[in-house]
Amino acid sequence: MSEVIYRKYRPRSFSEVVGQRHVVAVLEKALLKNRIAHAYLFSGPRGTGKTTVARIFARAVNCINKEEIRLPCNKCETCSEFLSGRTLDLVEMDAASSRGIDEIRSLREAVQVLPFKAKYKVYIVDEVHMLTNEAFNALLKTLEEPPSRVIFIMATTELEKIPDTIVSRSQHFEFRPIAEEEIQSALAAIAKQEGLEIDPEALGIIAALAEGSLRDAQSTMEQAISYGEKLGANEVREILGIPEREILEKLLAAILSKDAKGAVKIIHKNAEANADMKGFSKLLIRSLRFALYLKLDGNYEKEFARFLSGPELKFLKEIADKFPLQDLENALEELYKAYQFIKISYLQELPLELAVLKIAAR
Repeated sequence: MSEVIYRKYRPRSFSEVVGQRHVVAVLEKALLKNRIAHAYLFSGPRGTGKTTVARIFARAVNCINKEEIRLPCNKCETCSEFLSGRTLDLVEMDAASSRGIDEIRSLREAVQVLPFKAKYKVYIVDEVHMLTNEAFNALLKTLEEPPSRVIFIMATTELEKIPDTIVSRSQHFEFRPIAEEEIQSALAAIAKQEGLEIDPEALGIIAALAEGSLRDAQSTMEQAISYGEKLGANEVREILGIPEREILEKLLAAILSKDAKGAVKIIHKNAEANADMKGFSKLLIRSLRFALYLKLDGNYEKEFARFLSGPELKFLKEIADKFPLQDLENALEELYKAYQFIKISYLQELPLELAVLKIAAR
C-alpha cells in the first residue's frame, strides 16, 4: 500500500513549510543565535503545520551537523533517529487521550532524567487545550522550573482554552490559515511529482474548500486521484458534492441581475440533488470576490490567471464589466452573511435563499 499524500509530502525542513513564513523565520533566527526557549506554544487552525514545525524544530535544535547553515540537515545520526522515531529524546503526547493529572505527574518525573543521547529532550504535546485544570496546574509547575535540557512544544487549535499562566511562560506562535493560492501551488507541485495530470480548476476547487488547511486539501486530493492519473474539475465537484461551474455561473448572474425567482429555483434544484450548500456558497463568494477585485483594478487579471482556468477568468471579467461596483459589494456582503449561518441552519439552502431575496430587494 502506497504512503498517503499528506505523510509522503510532509515538510522535512523549514524551507518546505507552506504559508507560515512568519513563524519559521523567527525559529530559524533563534537557532542561529542559539537563543532557545524552554517552552513554545503553537496555536492555529487544524492542518496548518503546527505539529510538523514542532518536529522540524526538535530535529534542528539537536542536529549535530554544525557545517550546515540551515538546520536540520536531516542527514546526521541524530536527525535520522528523530525522523525514524528511534530516539528516546522525542516524546509526542496527545492531550486528548492523556489529559489527566496522573499523566502530567509522570511527565514531570520523566523530565528530570537527562536526555538519552541528544542535546535536548523535546516533548511535543498536541491538542494541549484538552488537559484538565489539575493537569494544567501540574504542567505549570514544570514550566516554572524547567530542566535546562528539556524543551516543551505545545500545540492547540483552541488558544482561548489555554490558561494565561501557561501562555505567559511560553513563546507563542500563531499559525494562520494557509492562503488558497499557496495551497493550490503546493497541490500542483505534488501532482507533478506524482506524474498526475490535474486540471488547474480542479486544484482551485480543492484549495478553496480546504478552509486554509493544507492537510485537508491533501486528503481531498488523495480521494480525488483514485479516479485515475487524469483528473478534471467535474470529478472533483462530484466528489465534493459541488454543482458544475456553469450552474454556479448561472446562479451568480441571476443574483446580480436581481432575478430572485430564477436564483431560488437554481438553489432549490441543487438542494434537492443533495448538493453541499456550504461548499457551493463558498465558491459563489470566491467568484464574486475575484470579480470585485477585477472591477477595482483590471491588473488583477494577471495574478488570477496563475490559478484560475481560462473559462473561470473569462466569466469573472464579464461580471466585473457588466455590474456596478455597489451591486457586487452588496451581493458579496449578503452572501457572506448567509455562509456563516449555513452550518447551523436546519435547511442548508435557507440562508442562501434569504440572501438572494435581500439582494433582489435592494
